[in-house]
Amino acid sequence: MTTPAPAPLDLNNIQGDILSGLPKKTQFYVFFDITDVAKFRKDLNKFIPLIKTVAGVLKDRDDIADHKKKKLPGLIPLTGVNISFSHQGFIKLGIDDSSLAANGDQDPFKIGQKQDAITNLGDPKKSDGTPDWDAHFLQDLHGLILISGESHASIQKKKLEIELVFGVNTPYPSIKEIISIQGDVRPGDESGHEHFGFLDGISNPVVNGFDTVINPGPKLVDPGVLLTGHPGDVAQTTRAAWATDGSFLAFRYLFQQVPEFDDFLTKNPIAKDGNGKALTPVQGSDLLGARMVGRWKSGAPIDVSPFQDDPALAKDPKRNNDFAFAGEINSQLRCPFAAHVRKTNPRNDLEAPPPGINPIPIEGRRIMRRGVQFGPEVTAEEKHAAKTQHGRGLLFACYQSSLVNGFQFLQQSWANNTNFPPFETQPEAPGLDPLIGQGVRAMSGLDPLAEQKVLSMPAFIIPRGGEYFFSPSLKGLKSTIASAA
Repeated sequence: MTTPAPAPLDLNNIQGDILSGLPKKTQFYVFFDITDVAKFRKDLNKFIPLIKTVAGVLKDRDDIADHKKKKLPGLIPLTGVNISFSHQGFIKLGIDDSSLAANGDQDPFKIGQKQDAITNLGDPKKSDGTPDWDAHFLQDLHGLILISGESHASIQKKKLEIELVFGVNTPYPSIKEIISIQGDVRPGDESGHEHFGFLDGISNPVVNGFDTVINPGPKLVDPGVLLTGHPGDVAQTTRAAWATDGSFLAFRYLFQQVPEFDDFLTKNPIAKDGNGKALTPVQGSDLLGARMVGRWKSGAPIDVSPFQDDPALAKDPKRNNDFAFAGEINSQLRCPFAAHVRKTNPRNDLEAPPPGINPIPIEGRRIMRRGVQFGPEVTAEEKHAAKTQHGRGLLFACYQSSLVNGFQFLQQSWANNTNFPPFETQPEAPGLDPLIGQGVRAMSGLDPLAEQKVLSMPAFIIPRGGEYFFSPSLKGLKSTIASAA
């Protein structure tokens, strides 16, 4: 039976990063506090025309494709701007955001990530009980402005334009910048790869009624899984009118210990693949990394190509997401239970459980991942010492209509749960997600010929900040958040 198409979306009303992703080679994350409420709400009227909508992003992507087709030199100069607000930001503005907190006083949007990091996410904490974060993220943040573009010059120019709108560096500013973080797509052949070297962003959800290219892979999601006020939004009927066509943005400031990760792989190579073939140390280390992540560095899924990388598979959109861990409810031969890709999108582990157990749909758990890398490439000195000396990592961002069902659930109930996926009956526990799991990291299944063997490992990704924001529609910005012009 064909899934009926939902009502058409107003692509001129939805901020562009949510469904399309702002095109970027570089990006600013500008976290700010509101210092003059009345002036800010007036200034916001001048800012709104700078916002790039989904319709604007689609036009940009058409222009980029045309530029490439004509084989024109360089990159098209372009920028994209979006804005979002925290619960504390709405309090400062005097705006009733109660329809955003569908779970009441304990809703993650309402309590904020600083508390949620300790209560539910499992972040390391300091002796005073606060998360072990960068000081900027331990204070209240009212909002976030994203500025994306093709060059540092373009986004710096746009940032200055935005500062002028809000009176920054004048006697009468309406906002104060708390911290601005710049991210950059990695250079050359590493473009699209995160700092550990793995191709990222392959398996974002396909949205029914929006996406026109539908490749084999996980089921389509309704727009309301990502957008408030649409079918699939668990709080659709209780959203305030101004809160429709928005999305919750979960931000995480994640530092990656790349030299240590590479050293761990070097020191723990897998001796033989699942067919009993002896591997060289380099091959064994590559296989270990692939089994921790669930994909080879090329992006090829190990569930399809379990013991050897397949770059052609990785580049084929009709095959690189077409797997389901089928028939593997009790097997780690092809892919470990705790591999990052399996932990965060378990497919048949929940959707096709053993006889007698009802399938558990996971479409409502999907998140739209964005973000960008930050920090320099690993230096020769760091590589030699196997020790991080320069901060680098991921400015992680994801969108969803429910933080409880989306980011918070994936982190707390899947990544941090040593017994997830739940229906396997092997004597060994799966372990934590080896990348983002918080706690004592150890996982089974890394050696395909000794699935019960458990390998302990240090933390390779360290959270140093974060917050939950709401990215409103343009109508919501104009009708409720900005003052009448």
